[in-house]
Amino acid sequence: MSDSLFDDPEPNAGVAQAAPDAPLAERLRPLTLAAVIGQRHLLAPGKPLAAAFAARRLHSMILWGPPGVGKTTLARLVAGAFDAEFIVISAALGGVKDIREAVERAQTARRAGRASTVFVDEVHRFNKGQQDAFLPHVESGLFSFIGATTENPSFEVNSALLSRATVHVLKPLAPDELAELLQRARATLALPPLTDAARERLVAYADGDARRLLNAVENLAAVVQAPAAQAIDSIDEARLEQALGEQLRRYDKGGDQFYDTISALHKSVRGSDPDAALYWLVRMLDGGVDPRYVARRVLRMASEDIGLADPRALRMALDATEVYERLGSPEGELALAQAVLFLAAAPKSNAAYVAWNEARAWVKADGTRPVPLHLRNAPTRLMKQLDHGRGYRYAHDEGEGFAAGENYLPEGMPAPHFYRPTQRGLEGQIATKLAGLRAANEAAGATPAADAEAAPREG
Repeated sequence: MSDSLFDDPEPNAGVAQAAPDAPLAERLRPLTLAAVIGQRHLLAPGKPLAAAFAARRLHSMILWGPPGVGKTTLARLVAGAFDAEFIVISAALGGVKDIREAVERAQTARRAGRASTVFVDEVHRFNKGQQDAFLPHVESGLFSFIGATTENPSFEVNSALLSRATVHVLKPLAPDELAELLQRARATLALPPLTDAARERLVAYADGDARRLLNAVENLAAVVQAPAAQAIDSIDEARLEQALGEQLRRYDKGGDQFYDTISALHKSVRGSDPDAALYWLVRMLDGGVDPRYVARRVLRMASEDIGLADPRALRMALDATEVYERLGSPEGELALAQAVLFLAAAPKSNAAYVAWNEARAWVKADGTRPVPLHLRNAPTRLMKQLDHGRGYRYAHDEGEGFAAGENYLPEGMPAPHFYRPTQRGLEGQIATKLAGLRAANEAAGATPAADAEAAPREG
């Protein structure tokens, strides 16, 4: 393997010398590791893929990451680094016939003394039988297998194939990395410079996807450099919108519009307005927000605003998240919509959220109170001699499964009453149950702990 794989002597060196009319993404495809933008957790010196290249260790792998982060590029670099026959199969279009032809090509390469790498794009689209067809050839060393997927390999790749490959997780490109790529694209297309606002808008639109950025820059160049176009010294945000129009209906991840819209979605759910919640959800997805981010916020809503008033809300949000991971867009977005509608219609309670915050504030301000002896673990004779666990009442042996009068707080700590259930939904039943248990404690002769404020007392 030549050290030239790691070299990048000039700013725009190390990228593909494709035909001038080739798509910009192909013209800028890196030919060296040094030319790759992003994925430093894999490609920086000493990191997994860089180390494998340097040590000449070619291994089968799964490249898992969102679109436009360099999965195909890395696969090509792997094959090129070891002078291997690079055999590409698209799982979206291919089948058993393509797998058979790939095996035959690899066998021919072996007879010629060359190694082979079989790259399967969108490997998650192959069924179990198709994925199994690679196993004996990976086992025999006929070729190294590289699968690229946007889906979770734990769900979409057979465990047998997964056990024979290393999973490398690729990350979306960071804004500064996209800005660097934009500079390369500008230099290649001889575009005028962009104002700071236009550059930030374009980078935000790309949302971590290099291919999306390059396609947008190509479209921008076609408009700006058209024969009838007026000559300009720079491209501002207005001209960017004029050139790209509908494509720029996106969100700036750090901008007010993004946070205002997620706030509107959250408050519509909290306010029990399913129509408004659905509207803001569609606005976000239509604007290009990562549905995984939406899923995380929906999970938060289920805990913060519904809680124990309807525990099914959290399960519904988790199910929707998993469905999206399995189906992707656009099919999986329906599950997110279903969860948002359920949460908006569910009874509301922030009692669990308030209790959690009050408990955290209490512990932060309070001292480290010792665990009462009767609650301590006693796995050894010495601990038993020290009275650990002595006097503990096993609730399951008590009437109704409740040890009335028992105390579970540190000695001397007043009852803080962090959790104050509402009367809405299931939480109303929980409130009734807890009130009954409290009465049973008092009837058993337990001295009620003094009520405390929501946070620890000072002094």
